[in-house]
Amino acid sequence: MYTLFGFKGSGSASVECALEMTGAPYRIVDAASWEQNDALAELERVNPLKQIPTLQLPGGEILSESAAILVHLGLAFPASGLLSDQPLARDRTLRGLVYIAANCYSCVTILDYPKRFTSATDDASFAAIRAGTRARLHHHWDIFADLHPVADGRFIGRERPGALDLFAAVVSRWGGARKHAQAARPAFAALLERIDTHPAVARVFARHWPALAQAPKGA
Repeated sequence: MYTLFGFKGSGSASVECALEMTGAPYRIVDAASWEQNDALAELERVNPLKQIPTLQLPGGEILSESAAILVHLGLAFPASGLLSDQPLARDRTLRGLVYIAANCYSCVTILDYPKRFTSATDDASFAAIRAGTRARLHHHWDIFADLHPVADGRFIGRERPGALDLFAAVVSRWGGARKHAQAARPAFAALLERIDTHPAVARVFARHWPALAQAPKGA
């Protein structure tokens, strides 16, 4: 059985969606660096950075980093469709996963913890860092959307969502990226909504963002 260390509303949602698609048995340990509980100590023992998601494999091995975990699950469960069996399509997915991790996810970290990235101590400096980072984040998503044009009704390169779709759907929930996409890249915004409504994704997202699941469309 897999053990997923994660928390509601966090990046662990993409891995949880992937596990749902594989059909593999798993359990969730609610742990996060901002929650002081016994589970956090357990997380720190397997991942000293205390980052989520962290995945413990059935054999006890530990994997961290969302992109790496998604690749592992795609390779371990080829029938899940998380990764394409076509080399070029798979390579494009790997590039996209690394792109989001390196460019978009890193911006979200700065938005959440601006104090870590400056020697300044005043609120005005923190606000300026957030404003600049948010603009950069939206620019990164524009480039991603342009690199992955998707026809109506399809997902990234296929007829069903894969690892890259899951990662994009989760990370785009932060930093105002969804709202920006609606105005700047409406086709990409529509893709994200399609991913949200896939049964495996919708089940997980309802647990992570219940208020959004209950809100009327367009809210």
